[in-house]
Parts: sequence; structure tokens; C-alpha cells
Amino acid sequence: MKLYSWNVNGIRAVLNKGTFQTFIAEHNPDVLCLQETKASRDQVEIDLPDYYEHFFSAAKKGYSGTAIFSKQQAIRYIDGFPKDIIDKFEVHGDTYGNPNDEGRVIAAEFDTFWVVTAYTPNSKGDLSRLDLRYKHWDPAMIAYLSQLEETKPVLYCGDMNVAHQEIDLANPKPNVGKHGFTNEERERFGDFLNAGFVDTFRSAYPEKTDAYSWWTHWANARARNVGWRIDYWLASKQIAKHIKNPQIHADVMGSDHCPVSIEIDG
Repeated sequence: MKLYSWNVNGIRAVLNKGTFQTFIAEHNPDVLCLQETKASRDQVEIDLPDYYEHFFSAAKKGYSGTAIFSKQQAIRYIDGFPKDIIDKFEVHGDTYGNPNDEGRVIAAEFDTFWVVTAYTPNSKGDLSRLDLRYKHWDPAMIAYLSQLEETKPVLYCGDMNVAHQEIDLANPKPNVGKHGFTNEERERFGDFLNAGFVDTFRSAYPEKTDAYSWWTHWANARARNVGWRIDYWLASKQIAKHIKNPQIHADVMGSDHCPVSIEIDG
């Protein structure tokens, strides 16, 4: 069973380029989680008869959004954080808006596990959304995943907008303290691991360098592979042992991110 996650930076854009169709044909994912879809379902011309689909779009048109496609029908979908998590961790609006209205989280329940995909809020270049990340969003997400884990193992994927370690970006030194590589964001990523979740790629390849999933559009960064690893598959410990072949598909074009994948045996 092959599971993929991809921040498409606009699903209509990758469809118009033809890169999405090529990706589906070549990789044939069993589960595909998308972030930054930037569209509601009625704005997307797509026909994938082999897949069940679920979109969770932002209230603001053309912004954020997530989606899950799967060959097996999910038992159910849960959009966003539940109210008890929102209230406990005070995940409310800031000057940019309410993250709960931005289509950022979907949990899909399957027979033997949950798949959760998220488009984690960016801290912004001036770090004006770092407080939301550090004090509210990330603690809420850890609590939510742990809540789901009480019923079934969890596979958590998406654009997490943080490079965890220096090995996870091409130029760590000049980026220390900048959004995506602040001490606060890195600490919170560590909290996921401390809560028992496994970074599937780094677990398999603890010393692998030059493995990135996002590249800026500036200075020919992708061609030079000057990137960041900010897209992940995390797994509950009880299911992590069944995961193999975690991959970063840097050859898949169409977005400033590339897909990342895992396979589950059995």
C-alpha cells in the first residue's frame, strides 16, 4: 500500500500543467494527501474514477486547503480540530484570520489506521505567526493525534513548515532563527517525536543529506538542490515497524514542493 503526501501549491495549477495527471499515472498511489489545494471541489475539473475523494477547503477562496484521495473508501472523515482541542489549546484567530477556517486538517479513518494530513500554518517571514505555531497549533496537533491514537495507529503527513535538524536544509547556518528553522518550531517538531511518533524518512536514513522536499523559486534553487525538508510522514510507533521505503520524489515537478511517500506492508 503506497501513501503519498504532496503540497501542490494549487491543484488547478498542477492539473493545468498536466503534472498531476502524469504523477497519478506513474506513481499510482493508494492514498494521496494534498495540501495547499487553493480551491473548493466545485472549482476543480478532475475525474479519478479509481479514487474516493474528500476536500476540506478554506473559507477564503483560493487559499490553503487540503484533500485526500484513496482507492479504499474511508470509514469517515473529520475536518479540522474538534472543538475540545480548539478550546483547550485556544486555537483561535490572529491578524491573518482563524486557522480553523483555512481547511488545514483532515483525519481519515481506515480499517486499521488513521491518516491525518495537515497544512501547518507558516510562521511568516517576520515571525508574526510563530506564536500561533508554538503556543497553540503544534500543541493542539500533538494532543489531537494522541487522541486519535487511542483508537487506531496514526499516520500523519503534510507540509509541516519546519526543517527539524541542520541536515534537513541546504544552508542551515544563515537560516537559524528564520521562519521554518526557529528554535521554537524545531522544539515543537521534537515534541511530536517525544510523544512517540516516528519521522519515517529520517528513521530509515539518519545521515542522508541533500534530501529536500521544498525549494524556493529564487536563484535556480531547485536545479541546484538548495532546498529544505519540510514535508513529512510521521507514524505511531506500533505501525512504524510496518513501514518501508520512505521516499522523497524530487523528480516530480509542478509545485515548489515534491511528493513524499511511504509504503505499508501487510
